[in-house]
Amino acid sequence: MKNKIQQLEKIARQLEPNSETRTKWNAGIQQYANRFLDNIEEIKAFVTYDPNNNQLPNNPISETPISMDKLLNILQQEIDTPGLNPASGGHLAYIPGGGVFATALGDYLADITNRYAGIFYAGPGAVRLENLLLKWMCEVVGFPTTAAGNLTSGGSIANLVAITTARDAKKIRARNIENSVIYLTHQAHHSVQKAIRIAGLNEAPLHYVPTDHRFRMDMDALQKMIAQDVANGLRPFLIIASAGTTDTGAIDPFDAIADLAQQYDMWFHIDGAYGGFFVLADEVKDSLKSMHKADSITIDPHKGLFLAYGCGAVLVKDIEALKISHYYQANYMQDAHKLNTEPSPADLSPELTKHFRGLRLWFPLMLHGLAPFKAALEEKIWLTRYFYQKIQTLGFEVGPYPELSVMIYRYVPKGMTDLAEINAFNDALVQYVKKDGTVFLSSTSIDGVYWLRLAVLCFRSHLKTVDDCLAVLESGVKGLLEG
Repeated sequence: MKNKIQQLEKIARQLEPNSETRTKWNAGIQQYANRFLDNIEEIKAFVTYDPNNNQLPNNPISETPISMDKLLNILQQEIDTPGLNPASGGHLAYIPGGGVFATALGDYLADITNRYAGIFYAGPGAVRLENLLLKWMCEVVGFPTTAAGNLTSGGSIANLVAITTARDAKKIRARNIENSVIYLTHQAHHSVQKAIRIAGLNEAPLHYVPTDHRFRMDMDALQKMIAQDVANGLRPFLIIASAGTTDTGAIDPFDAIADLAQQYDMWFHIDGAYGGFFVLADEVKDSLKSMHKADSITIDPHKGLFLAYGCGAVLVKDIEALKISHYYQANYMQDAHKLNTEPSPADLSPELTKHFRGLRLWFPLMLHGLAPFKAALEEKIWLTRYFYQKIQTLGFEVGPYPELSVMIYRYVPKGMTDLAEINAFNDALVQYVKKDGTVFLSSTSIDGVYWLRLAVLCFRSHLKTVDDCLAVLESGVKGLLEG
């Protein structure tokens, strides 16, 4: 038996490369990363995927290793070239992020040390660091010092945590789900509907509140809907507002919503995954200053703080409500609860084993300070306003004046009145932009109208990026009209 163990150990030790191998691998990785970043402004924002050129199946997992050079070549050709380039400043679709370099440094060390950040007993420093970051975010949105939260993989899980907490805090049980009303608008992010379903609230009435001309929740309509629901014997339970909708960047009227939530004992949740961190920008902070009146907030550092994907956050004003929904003590974890002087992430979220996400946020904030992040957020606001003005000089129609860094626009050719034809023209324009690849744009449909979207949130998007986008759109319209 001892010989067998020793033989297996010899093979297994291949998983621990020596210093010379680590140095060689690190050099290859660093060279690849530097080449990518040094050429980021020349790399296309979008490359159409050609399934006929897919070589990944020719490199299956096998018993034998391949070289780092071959591995990086596969990565470059098959993974980092086709499709959307999310690191590009030309990524002006969906909600960009970008991935500041220091994020990767934090992730690298988090993976090397493999520090466990789920339970205070196991990783007191890691848990303290994440709690410090969460306390800072609570301070940013105006929550009290007694508030808490959790670093999540993104806004979807953050919304799920918040909605689950709301369900339990308001004592929604199976017997009363069908009478417990949830209020939101059609502009709410689709992760909200997913979270409602996953949280077991799919049978709760979802009442969609109309929006005003700026796509913000209509408060007169909401008040009437709530009053009618109460008269019909229903219980208003949860209201979900947005701090920057994905479609149009709209900010709902938080003050008025909070008043109604308090009047009818509802849980008030704000999805600020996209727009929450704009509260750091002097230009628009007044529009977001009332976020503190919510019971819970979703806010994504991998959006508004430009981190690489994989770092969202949920903030909850009542830590006990968060704990009641997520705490569980297993027998085999009894040692971990003997020393627990700070809240543990595992007690405040669905995750037990979790990535040490805190380093990917802490490193950039500490190495850069807040000033460049604030400047970048304000720059994105002004770039969107600049685009709003310039696109109209090219003959485009625009939606509402942008509140943050998202706006909608479309082109209506002269003499074209049929909505289907107009929608088709704008769809063709989006396909033109994708084929060109200089920038990447997306579209949306609101009440049957096809709109193009501009979403400026990559820290690498600057004035030249927006000017390039305008030039591509101008060229696209000209080509479609002449073709």
